[in-house]
Amino acid sequence: MNKKFKIDPKYGLMIGVAFAQIVFGFSQNSGTEILSGLKSILTQPSSLISDYIGLGNMGAAFVNSGLVLLVLLLLLSFLKQELNGPLIAALFTIAGFAFFGKNLFNVWPILLGVYGYSIFKKEKFNKFLVAALFGTAMAPAISEIAFGSSLSLMVSLPLALFSGILLGFLIYPLAVSLINVHQGYNLYNIGFVVGMTGLVFVSILRSFGYVPTPKLIWTTGNNLVLGIYLITLFILILLYGFIMNNNSFRNVRKILGHSGKLMSDFIQLEGYGVTLINMGLVGLISVVYILLIQGDLNGPTIGGIFTVAGFGAFGKHPKNILPIFLGVLLGSLLKVFSINDPSIQLAALFGTALAPISGKFGWPWGVVAGFIHSSVVLNVGYLHGGFNLYNNGFSAGLVAAVLLPIIGMFSKSESTASTDKKS
Repeated sequence: MNKKFKIDPKYGLMIGVAFAQIVFGFSQNSGTEILSGLKSILTQPSSLISDYIGLGNMGAAFVNSGLVLLVLLLLLSFLKQELNGPLIAALFTIAGFAFFGKNLFNVWPILLGVYGYSIFKKEKFNKFLVAALFGTAMAPAISEIAFGSSLSLMVSLPLALFSGILLGFLIYPLAVSLINVHQGYNLYNIGFVVGMTGLVFVSILRSFGYVPTPKLIWTTGNNLVLGIYLITLFILILLYGFIMNNNSFRNVRKILGHSGKLMSDFIQLEGYGVTLINMGLVGLISVVYILLIQGDLNGPTIGGIFTVAGFGAFGKHPKNILPIFLGVLLGSLLKVFSINDPSIQLAALFGTALAPISGKFGWPWGVVAGFIHSSVVLNVGYLHGGFNLYNNGFSAGLVAAVLLPIIGMFSKSESTASTDKKS
């Protein structure tokens, strides 16, 4: 007898998101326009901030996101890898950053580098998948070396591939070591790792006379169409979670009780259905935040929104992200920048990497973390030349490292270095 073909619900969700991206993309541009846009996306430098909606077009940006996600799902399926909270967070993050920095060309050298490390350690590649997926934060370095220099493609392409493989090879051991700097209170640990690695990498490039060119491609005017799409998507995810959770919101309060400190796999801790509800909620909150501050829904902010939603399976929930938003908002009232400046919109969304601080030590410290982060993030991009897409993760690691000892002086909670019993 033939066995009935059955898709794992977790894979089903991600496949559904991938196809939603592609279908929406084709609703915005013709096939010819999308192919032309994809060519631009694949063959031009992608350092921060390169909005693929502007670099290519809206259809091409969405199709790129959907295709990158589908290809990675095929890879994970081939490896017979079960999806968990960290992997879903990584996949949503990649789908988001496929709107401004990652594409079907530049993610592979990093993945190959991590695979090479697994061979070197004589261990299964599966063990290193989370680091491999998040490690694609350095993907712009590959595009920059390949297409942003005056070298011929015969030289620049092999050099880009070699550099990407080398960077991928180093990701995992550095991630294991550097997590101690922020004690798990920066959810974007790989962003911190890649920031440190990028600092060294770009310093070496600069010493040979190469100076990365600052970039700002930032589209506006698409809030209505993108707002409708994103709100619909996250409502559907929430409803799917509601159904998977036996038509209830049971255990949502339990998720809100977790600090979110690494490693907090909400699927393992509370179940898949309620985790989807949480992902839908934090996704909706992020979209509404951008609309309320009269920001811009575009490639970079969609990247931030997707990342927040993905980490709704791995550390973020409404209770611990809202203080971060409030801290960045407060900063905009007192500092020289505006709340809807491009970098500050991203600081609020990606600054939720510090959500475990508010989850562990209370919302006032979350506000402080967001307030400080909004200043630090504006000054660290130069260090890695825009090659680290997780610039906010780098900043968040620095903020956590400095803030945690200060919190330890004043907080009545247990020591910051102790184990979080809830997570």
